[in-house]
Amino acid sequence: MDITPQPPIHQVADTWHRRLCPVNDWLVLSGDLHEDVDKAVEQIREWEEAGITHVIDVREEWSDEQLVADVAPGITYMHLPTHDHGGAQSDEWFEAGLEAARIAREHPDAKVLVHCHMGVNRGPSMGFRILLDEGVEPVQALEMIRAARPIAAVLYAEDALDHHFNGVDDQATRERLREWMEAHPIDIAGIISRINRTAHR
Repeated sequence: MDITPQPPIHQVADTWHRRLCPVNDWLVLSGDLHEDVDKAVEQIREWEEAGITHVIDVREEWSDEQLVADVAPGITYMHLPTHDHGGAQSDEWFEAGLEAARIAREHPDAKVLVHCHMGVNRGPSMGFRILLDEGVEPVQALEMIRAARPIAAVLYAEDALDHHFNGVDDQATRERLREWMEAHPIDIAGIISRINRTAHR
């Protein structure tokens, strides 16, 4: 049994930035493609080798749709841009993500990659909403995401839960979600800082 102390997750956040993180057999989370085109092409090849069939890119600041189409025309790319300023995410955004995931899941061999820039908040939050749509219990969905991607803060989980409930006032579930988040904090600022320092390498 390896009992070697592990460094805090923010100190190794860069190693997780663009890593493919399978949540289950069809949902994968990651960060974005490298700004260097040659490195981005290498990543897209990795996506293909991993069996990625659909990409849901939720970044507001950029789209790699043309590059992915040129390098891997077999991958379906869906751009669903949104902000990452900490304010609420809209019902329309979550609905678009669910529609994209449902369309992808019509294919029995689909493997869906959801990503934002760093794979910390927007992408994991959309992944969380997609898991809820598949019938996964909220806390279990959070546990699945964090186990697969330790840098996932899932900042917009409550917005996703609001959309999932569609007006139903389930305070007990909301409280369980908040308690889990409070019991499993991560250093978001440290993670973002570390990735910002290393993202261009």
